[in-house]
Amino acid sequence: MKELQTKGERTRQFIIEKTAPIFNVKGYAGTYVSDLTEATGFTKGAIYCNFENKDEVALAAFDYNFGRVTEYIAARIRAQQHSIDRLLVYPKVYRDFLKIPLLQPGCPILNTSTEADDTHPHLKAKAADALQFWKKAIENQVKRGIERKEIKSGTNPTEVAVLIMSIIEGAVMQAKVTNRSTELRVAMNYLEKIILQLKT
Repeated sequence: MKELQTKGERTRQFIIEKTAPIFNVKGYAGTYVSDLTEATGFTKGAIYCNFENKDEVALAAFDYNFGRVTEYIAARIRAQQHSIDRLLVYPKVYRDFLKIPLLQPGCPILNTSTEADDTHPHLKAKAADALQFWKKAIENQVKRGIERKEIKSGTNPTEVAVLIMSIIEGAVMQAKVTNRSTELRVAMNYLEKIILQLKT
């Protein structure tokens, strides 16, 4: 049975959920305490009764944003049995990410890493860990496919993971900058072809 959250835990979670989209859209530097108070309806003092500072809110917000995106994709992967279909979830989801409310603000890893690469070491570390998690997840899907003889035996799981991640992040960046999905669709169509070529 799931334990009931304390009032303090519920308050922290509320603050995280309300401020996470703001951090993902505006970034750490572009998000002000006034944004946090407006989003939550809490005073600055109330927020800092639950978090030590803005840094702590931002780190928790990153975890929340990354967790939501990860679960959204993972649920669709679990719904597929064949390894190729599981990998195809990535281009299918990201092809229309501008239309999916959860993904519209962009990839939390990309958004965070481009801003915090040299300015915020803790956020940079969070983004690096998230990238490693994503990479390992794709590698495991490829290894699973090889074991099930659904993916060619000579396939390098790391190369596939790096390629998928790089194409997605590059395409998402272009889509966010131009606010259009033309290049994104071209990239995801190409990624689909690459994935289909892995099939035995």
